[in-house]
Amino acid sequence: MKAFILAAGNGTRLRPLTDSTPKCLLPIRGTPLLEIWLEKCRASGIAEVLVNAHAHAEKVRAFIRRQATGVTVHIAEEKTLLGSAGTLAQNRGFVEGEEAFFVLYGDVLTDMNLLELLQFHREKRTAATLAVHQVADPTRCGVVITDENDTVKSFVEKPARAESNWVFSGMMVAGTEILDLVPEQRPADIGLDLLPKLAGKMAASKMAGFVLDIGTVSNYTAAQSCWPGQTQAKALTTFQPRKP
Repeated sequence: MKAFILAAGNGTRLRPLTDSTPKCLLPIRGTPLLEIWLEKCRASGIAEVLVNAHAHAEKVRAFIRRQATGVTVHIAEEKTLLGSAGTLAQNRGFVEGEEAFFVLYGDVLTDMNLLELLQFHREKRTAATLAVHQVADPTRCGVVITDENDTVKSFVEKPARAESNWVFSGMMVAGTEILDLVPEQRPADIGLDLLPKLAGKMAASKMAGFVLDIGTVSNYTAAQSCWPGQTQAKALTTFQPRKP
């Protein structure tokens, strides 16, 4: 199994923390966020990961050389940002021939179960499956509207008025066919340019768990006290696949 970890953002909202450290290497209770993701991938059977890098790319490379999770990591350095969807399309060869692959937002801190998401995706047999959760203010997120079968009827990125409080959690499983829908212009964004095109062709898994976007100083500070730690190992022993 393979995964993209999207980590190339400049982290402007996290300055001055990101003036000398890439966002993905900011520590959560002493552990770099990227290391948390790699450990989560290892525990979920994801053996190979592609991480995109831009700001302070040399520090990301140095960290990858030292990391000891056992996950094979490839670095795709972007001199000019391609956007989240642009990164997927530019590196489609990485997932060529895969039944499905994960897309994980590197600035999201979560203990959600990736294997549960994968199982749900396989049951639904859709082009993509989003992990979604509920929030108090959905206007700051990608809002998902589903039908009674968990099919996504519409996806709207940061709407002025939200019709639902179920939002994209920054984790998805998809087949390579979605890459054909990425527009040619760069940068191209997953939330703005790709997911709206998949309405009716993707599912949403309503998942429980801790989710926090650490993209702001206030959220990053809060994470130091509210992060429950990795629960993936426990989840792997207790997760029971849904019956078809």
